Amino acid sequence: MNKHTKDRKHTFEPGYQKLLHSGELSLRITHAYELLSCCTLCPRHCQANRLKGEKGFCGGGNTLEIAHYGPHFGEEPPLTGEKGAGAIFFTHCNLKCCFCQNHHLSHEGLGYPISEEKLGEIMLHLQALGCHNIDLVTPSHFLPFILKALSLAATQGLRIPVVYNSSGFESPDTLKLLDGIIDIYLPDWKYAEEALGEEYSQAPDYPSVCQAAVKEMYRQVGEMMVDDQEIALRGLIIRHLVLPGHLTNSEKVLALIRTAFPRSIRVSLMSQYAPRFRAHEQSLINRPLNREEYQKIRKVMEGLEFEEYWIQKLESQEVFFPDFKSTNPFSLPKV
Repeated sequence: MNKHTKDRKHTFEPGYQKLLHSGELSLRITHAYELLSCCTLCPRHCQANRLKGEKGFCGGGNTLEIAHYGPHFGEEPPLTGEKGAGAIFFTHCNLKCCFCQNHHLSHEGLGYPISEEKLGEIMLHLQALGCHNIDLVTPSHFLPFILKALSLAATQGLRIPVVYNSSGFESPDTLKLLDGIIDIYLPDWKYAEEALGEEYSQAPDYPSVCQAAVKEMYRQVGEMMVDDQEIALRGLIIRHLVLPGHLTNSEKVLALIRTAFPRSIRVSLMSQYAPRFRAHEQSLINRPLNREEYQKIRKVMEGLEFEEYWIQKLESQEVFFPDFKSTNPFSLPKV
């Protein structure tokens, strides 16, 4: 990625440690589990009684499920550093994009059940490996279990930042439960057009929901802060995946971000799209982004004069697609 930035260096103390000692973290966990009885964790508000084993729209029930964990080098540079982000990939998803690169997890339910205690042990293991953070990938539908695991890990010395790596389709009310717990938000901002949200992700309300969610994330964590090694400690990074045939949507998303936040907000423009899962059924997105489209959206990005951003190289189409059916979904680290 090409980077333009003016970094801000700060010391760090994880917020979840503060809430653990005050007792507030325990209260948040209790409230989060209560939401599962008539599930309203995400904007779908499917109201499944997941505590009794009913499955929500996301596919999740009353058992925590993950598909993979380990050091991950596919995130933005301040998250991966030299040791990698401590990624934990959760099974299922509430958005259901037809082009999802992780469709084995999100649509097909690939993964295995674990306890909150085991997840806490995984967090501590990733910290012991030297990972710079705990990178929760698509976590919203398992939020109560994750918070319990985080509390258990925190009592045993977890001290690195927690990253909430999200599709952007989040409930602001649920996000408020995370205020002071999550250190870094990493949301997608996929669509500015309702028709695309409906066509590709079964979510016509995605544009308004995402905008409200990202504003809440920014309210909580604000500007990006880094340590003396340029590793992220706190803040917001907004991602946007450019879809072929839909540059107008991308222009609108970038313009919305530029209007809603200061010029210093960190933005990651992703060109890695390639047709996966059921994307071949869609005439406009059944091919990768081409060079002409890439150059055009790159110029748009540069013209908005963000102070801090990354632009993925077009060649990323070939290197960022995991195979979760293999022992090592990420065959080679990519920085």
